[in-house]
Amino acid sequence: MTTTAELLKGAAELFPDEVVTSAHVRHLDLPSGAGRFALITLDNGLDHTKPTTFGPASLANLNTALDQVEKEAADGDIVGVGITGKPFIFAVGADLKGVELLKQHDHALAIGRGGHEVFKRLSALTVPTFAYYNGAAMGGGVEVGLHCTYRTVSKALPAFSLPEVFLGLVPGWGGCTLLPNLIGADKAISVIIENSLNQNKQLKGRQVFDLGIADAIFEGADFLEQSLVWTANVLKGDIAVERPVIDRGEAWDQAVARGRFIADGKVHGAAPAAYRALDIIAAAKNGDLQQGYDAEDAALADLIMGGELRAGIYAFNLVQKRGKRPAGAPDKNLARPVTKVGVVGAGLMASQLALLFLRRLEVPVVLTDIDQERVDKGVGYVHAEIEKLLGKGRINQDKANRLKALVTGVLDKAEGFADADFVIEAVFEEIGVKQQVFAEVEAVAPPHAILATNTSSLSVSEMASKLRHPERVVGFHFFNPVAVLPLLEIVRGEKTDDASLATAFAVAKKLKKTAVLVKDAPAFVVNRILTRFMGEIQNVIDEGTPVEVAEKAVEPLGLPMSPLVLLELVGPAIGLHVSETLHGAFPDRFKVSPNLKAVVEAGKRGFYVYDSGKPELDPEVAALLKQGDTVLTEEQVRARVLDAVAQEIGLMLDEGVVAEAQDIDLCLITGAGWPFHLGGITPYLDREGVSDRVNGKRFLEPGVASVPA
Repeated sequence: MTTTAELLKGAAELFPDEVVTSAHVRHLDLPSGAGRFALITLDNGLDHTKPTTFGPASLANLNTALDQVEKEAADGDIVGVGITGKPFIFAVGADLKGVELLKQHDHALAIGRGGHEVFKRLSALTVPTFAYYNGAAMGGGVEVGLHCTYRTVSKALPAFSLPEVFLGLVPGWGGCTLLPNLIGADKAISVIIENSLNQNKQLKGRQVFDLGIADAIFEGADFLEQSLVWTANVLKGDIAVERPVIDRGEAWDQAVARGRFIADGKVHGAAPAAYRALDIIAAAKNGDLQQGYDAEDAALADLIMGGELRAGIYAFNLVQKRGKRPAGAPDKNLARPVTKVGVVGAGLMASQLALLFLRRLEVPVVLTDIDQERVDKGVGYVHAEIEKLLGKGRINQDKANRLKALVTGVLDKAEGFADADFVIEAVFEEIGVKQQVFAEVEAVAPPHAILATNTSSLSVSEMASKLRHPERVVGFHFFNPVAVLPLLEIVRGEKTDDASLATAFAVAKKLKKTAVLVKDAPAFVVNRILTRFMGEIQNVIDEGTPVEVAEKAVEPLGLPMSPLVLLELVGPAIGLHVSETLHGAFPDRFKVSPNLKAVVEAGKRGFYVYDSGKPELDPEVAALLKQGDTVLTEEQVRARVLDAVAQEIGLMLDEGVVAEAQDIDLCLITGAGWPFHLGGITPYLDREGVSDRVNGKRFLEPGVASVPA
């Protein structure tokens, strides 16, 4: 039988670059004469910007610390053991860089077993164990605490989660088994499935306590001190920790059913992780912990060797790393300061932009429009949103007053923009209108001011072509809703200079947006791919395939919504306009659907009505549809759609619209809500063999977003 130490030593050899976490043991005398106590601190020796993780060498260090305290407990030298983290960080789970390197199922199984074997020792000690969640805790960081007898949490804890399902894994070091047995299946489903699939939603310290995960909660300033006083009282019997009885009857089954409903709604059966987690939670009803741990090991190993996890890690790295260091961005030292922002237009999009600039930059923001009523409405919208933030306690009265005072509206551009450093337009999507607006702004704005356009599909170079200084025009394309979607496509026109571009990237960073540099090509990245994707769905409907067949065909991708529901969100008129723009540029690949035109001309907001609560084809739209007699199966539709998308991405990369395929994926994940478990789109096309079939090659090298050969 391989020992835990041997298991971890073998795993550590596969991962030589691990940032190793040490497990320091120190001893202290508990207050009130409660006895001698061993405290283990997890620390990788780096500051809070490099969170503590568990790779094989780190687990081995914790295992060695447990050897020591196990002996001390057996010898009667200590009354209890605590575990905590370095300042601001408890521990954030398994080291994903190590997971990426695994090539064999038995190595993946060893990682799962290794974690279990070490963590289980905490619950097997002959003295009580305590986890002190002092800072950020995720994944394995949460799970090591679940193996302890008691837990305390800091009120200041900013982020606590089991994010594995979001990435394509299961909480595999006790999470799926221990959490439902601690707080009940329904609450566990919320943490493991619902929060994870809701863009990896994090819990705060108070929520961790309210859920019953922690037994006590203390202020951040003296958290450890208060936790040790509480520990002393527990050990002396002055405090009895009471936990609710877990309902192992019908409530457990109903909770698992709710989890399946959530998973179906989010991934439509297209990614296995959520369902594997639910199976383990369902089986945990009998309270057999070892059976649960074995199931976690098996699920972990299978998922680590599957494509979805590799795509999930790839997506995570894109957002966390590439998204923060945009490819092709100029030297940030060239950026000019922005101390005042102008917004041309006061409609909904312009008002959302004004609110965003105001909240993130906290500089004066001035809106203009063609009449006072529109200007007042735009400023009123911003004021109302600030009031909402105040009502929710997100800002205080002082800040609300200050922000409101910073936003103004005027009719005269000269008055509004004479001292603006950055002016963005969000007016009607027509090239002549945009050119006129820029000419008016250039005449009154200072010579250094950046002129930005929020166009979704028009040429930035053409927009700037009639200006005296086209070098300061830049595309700044946001996605709706502006406050939610992180992507910002930054478009370099033919004449845009480095200083203007650097300023645009610096502003994007302050806005907390994921900026991607894109070439000035029709519809840029997201709208071009989505228009080709949705255009092909529209084509097969026009040719004769029933609407429900065309919609169902792409369900296996697990997209956040079906193509026609997405069209409704975007607005059929905008969808039609973008398809017309792209038809003008690439008439052989982008058709303008006569049926979509008819829907727009009839003033319809979409293809569906929701009278029964779920989408059903609107009878009035059905009456408008003129279809051919070519009926395709779901498989044929899916193949056509994916082939079209693979072809378009190949052409975009050939044209240099973005630096690499990674930028396409980053754009779709952050701008269109494309699923993490697909890794965007290119890993999926590679995995399904579509890239090879259409372009004769993969988009990504083997081992990037896939299991290494």
